[in-house]
Amino acid sequence: MKNTALTTTHEALGAKMVPFAGYNMPVQYDGVNIEHETVRQAVGVFDVSHMGEFLIEGPNALALIQKVSSNDATKLTIGKAQYSYLPNDNGGVVDDLIIYKIKEETYLLVVNASNIEKDWNWITSKNDVGAIMRDLSEDYSLLAIQGPKAIEAMQPLTSHDLSAIKFYNFEVGDFAGIENVIISATGYTGSGGFEIYCKNSEAKQIWDKVVEAGAKPIGLAARDTLRLEMGYCLYGNDIDDTTSPLEAGLGWVTKFTKTFTNSEALQAEKTNGLTNKLVAFTLDERGIPRHGYDIVDADGQKIGVVTSGTMSPSLGIGIGLGYVPKDFAAVDGKIHIQIRKKAIPATVVKLPFYKG
Repeated sequence: MKNTALTTTHEALGAKMVPFAGYNMPVQYDGVNIEHETVRQAVGVFDVSHMGEFLIEGPNALALIQKVSSNDATKLTIGKAQYSYLPNDNGGVVDDLIIYKIKEETYLLVVNASNIEKDWNWITSKNDVGAIMRDLSEDYSLLAIQGPKAIEAMQPLTSHDLSAIKFYNFEVGDFAGIENVIISATGYTGSGGFEIYCKNSEAKQIWDKVVEAGAKPIGLAARDTLRLEMGYCLYGNDIDDTTSPLEAGLGWVTKFTKTFTNSEALQAEKTNGLTNKLVAFTLDERGIPRHGYDIVDADGQKIGVVTSGTMSPSLGIGIGLGYVPKDFAAVDGKIHIQIRKKAIPATVVKLPFYKG
């Protein structure tokens, strides 16, 4: 089991630690609902240093990124980031990721912790253009400072105007007394804030100053409820090697203005029409949908499966995502979630669940 640079800090704070993607990670401190509410109303800080970071450099860096990713990285300018995914050769998804343009011919790819080795091998296998690749995952830490009070609380820690960093933009500069830190206006909670990339040796100083400035430590359990309230896909649940990115609703980051891995097949899938669709639903009665539960029709026939589900801390009702045939995918349509022996009625809704 790997540790992050902050594992002993989490243990000292009394966090409940669990194995996650091969790392010893804090799942909660004071309780999921309390931590969730902190991020929605104030400011919290997550240690997400288990995420992977790859540096792609050189004259052919962009060519490689364009080849392996679905979005159009030519749109990136220095200081901008972009959400994308890596298609596989079989119509599925290797991983979803964020691509940062650090400088001309230098890009940072941030990938999911459980996929670091798989992604590295995949991109390497496609690198016939001689792009320079470096895996920085073991050397860098990542803190996500999230919540509506993030700017106000963190501004004293940097000379950069945090309010001027637009969504999916970033600055490289001073933060919490450390130089050359990436301050990125990104995050997976839907409540605003920043993600801070720094060296492992710098993580403790930054964490301490961020907490001192008013951010409460938040565990991975609240990170999951927060992202689900926004309808953000979680790799391994809502998307994986077998799921269609188009059926998952990732058409908005699938740019057919260029050729990329499996783009012809994906274009044909789009043209021919999708069979299934990832939908969001709320339960009409009390209950908690869970990953793997069957979705059934009014006659009790299985039509799909729940990919993510929880009791929404913000809304106080059961919410979830799941794949269903497109005939059942219309907003306000009715489906049922099989929870033990009972089929609980549910309504297909438009995302996000949480409107802020």
